[in-house]
Amino acid sequence: MTDKPNAPASGRNRQPILDVLEIELRDCGSVLEIGSGTGQHAVFFAEAMPWLSWQTSDLAENHPGIRSWIADARLPNVRDPMLLDVEQAKGVIGEFDGVFSANTAHIMSMPGVRCMFDVAGRVLSDSGVFCLYGPFNQDGEFSSDSNKDFDRSLRSQDSVMGIRNLEDLDDFADGSMMQRERLYAMPANNLLAVWRKQGMQKENDDS
Repeated sequence: MTDKPNAPASGRNRQPILDVLEIELRDCGSVLEIGSGTGQHAVFFAEAMPWLSWQTSDLAENHPGIRSWIADARLPNVRDPMLLDVEQAKGVIGEFDGVFSANTAHIMSMPGVRCMFDVAGRVLSDSGVFCLYGPFNQDGEFSSDSNKDFDRSLRSQDSVMGIRNLEDLDDFADGSMMQRERLYAMPANNLLAVWRKQGMQKENDDS
């Protein structure tokens, strides 16, 4: 197909992300991708990790593009997109061993980011992992001048967007029974954070 959507950043960051996901998702059997975008990441990761069932998801307007990438790839382990708006997802939409999302937190509102963590906490099986890639601040500080400029650009487009503080995300994770285990430095001043579902442990601690 020649009309597939193309996001150049997906081509640039997919290998460094895959290098991390191959470690973090090695014991997973199923993964929900929140915000599959064009679908490029989904088919690349699903092909590289054939042991995974990769469930794509996004808003309805992005489904045709995702389906076009899936149709061309013809992979048995990548699923057609699920309709998912994290701010509207009130019930459990399935159970997964892993959740992955890339470059979503800074384009959502803060309530939307909290909802994304709520969704991840609900769908993850005990000891499941949530892997989130993107630019993040630590201790309220930008990691680079380019990220500071990017944040300014985002907020000029829409005041609800912006680079998020990792500590706020840790608070959201804690409220959804997840704790951060690892943080990977990635190219272009990005990070990949990994939180693990602590449901079983908390139940045991409370008993």
